[in-house]
Amino acid sequence: MSSATAATYEWLYREFTDDADETWLYATFVQGLSPQEALRRIGVAPGPLDSGFGVAAYAARGGTVLIECGWAGIIYYMAGPLSVGTSAAAVLATIKKEDFAYCVDGQLVTTFDLYSYSLREGSDPDRLQADVENLGLNDDDPLEFPDDPISRALALAERATGVHLSAARYASPALIGSTDHLEPYR
Repeated sequence: MSSATAATYEWLYREFTDDADETWLYATFVQGLSPQEALRRIGVAPGPLDSGFGVAAYAARGGTVLIECGWAGIIYYMAGPLSVGTSAAAVLATIKKEDFAYCVDGQLVTTFDLYSYSLREGSDPDRLQADVENLGLNDDDPLEFPDDPISRALALAERATGVHLSAARYASPALIGSTDHLEPYR
């Protein structure tokens, strides 16, 4: 993988990683939707985050990128509904789990653990294989894990959906909304 591709989303990965290298990131790239429509599809109304749990929707080139502030992974598990009529790619990276999911028109196309691509599932699990290999996310050698799989998975989400979130767009104000009314927060 080129160093440019490797660095494309390292800044975002680092934003959600602490000094002990523990990461807590939920990001979903949705093609062609506005931030308002993306929030509407997951049942989140724009407004303040009273408890601190919520979703930030960033206008990005080609669509919207959602970042969840919380621990439930609502936007990861809502990739299917977000993809109706379009596509969505979600990355989940926590201290317990690191997964990728790609949905098109409400259907799960492929999903896999970032450390076990060979165990992928979905209606067309090989659809992103060329990009997975190009980005070095495959696990051809079971004794070696991919370096920086979270940044690579974020780059895969961009390639799969055509949605690009720049650091400058991320630094701009986002449309936010509370998830306090959604399970499991309520």
